[in-house]
Amino acid sequence: MSTFDHLNQYDASVGDPPAAFDPLRLCVFTTVALITVVLGPIALLGFSVVAIAGYARARRQGLLRSKCKLGDTRLVLAYLSVIAVLAAAAIPFWISAIVRLVGG
Repeated sequence: MSTFDHLNQYDASVGDPPAAFDPLRLCVFTTVALITVVLGPIALLGFSVVAIAGYARARRQGLLRSKCKLGDTRLVLAYLSVIAVLAAAAIPFWISAIVRLVGG
């Protein structure tokens, strides 16, 4: 038996160490950016439609102010709608650019 057996034991008077910071959001942001790069305006349209659905539901449930910089949920919905329309309009141009790039 070692004379150091008393070391490396849990001391209830000290408590648990604080949880380490988990930068999960950074991983999520990177994944969203990758999807957007690969799928271009298709991804932008998809994300904006999901956001519109989420904000519309939240507004129906009574959310009038958002933490978004635009504040008013009507402005946020208008912004997201403009982005969705622009993304939908960009899809044919994006596809033709990909075809030209791959096809020669």
